[in-house]
Amino acid sequence: MSNKQRLDKWLWMARFYKSRAVAVDAIKGGHVHVNGARCKPSRDLQVGDNIEIHKGIDHWRIRVEQLASRRGPATEARQLYHEDDDSIRQRQLQREQQKQMSPAPGKRPDKRQRRKIIRFINKRDL
Repeated sequence: MSNKQRLDKWLWMARFYKSRAVAVDAIKGGHVHVNGARCKPSRDLQVGDNIEIHKGIDHWRIRVEQLASRRGPATEARQLYHEDDDSIRQRQLQREQQKQMSPAPGKRPDKRQRRKIIRFINKRDL
């Protein structure tokens, strides 16, 4: 196995993205930085490179530990990189804040409540 690998291929093999095409779009969109710089999908990765990935509200800061020879299960993919403790803490904190911002409703409306909602919406449209 060589000591270099394409960035888009590695991100797909490490299971950060479901397909290489999605990984390419993320890289071209500026959501992935290698060693602090924006890069192209064809950039060669080496062991020891630092990658920052922004995906939705999640943000990862990882270091490449090894290059992949194939896309395997998630347990194998997790061994390809090491994530900063600070990155893990930040992601957990952000998820907790997200849960507090939009609490789940207590229960679904029953038939009578749904009818009232529909009547209210229809009156508003008039």
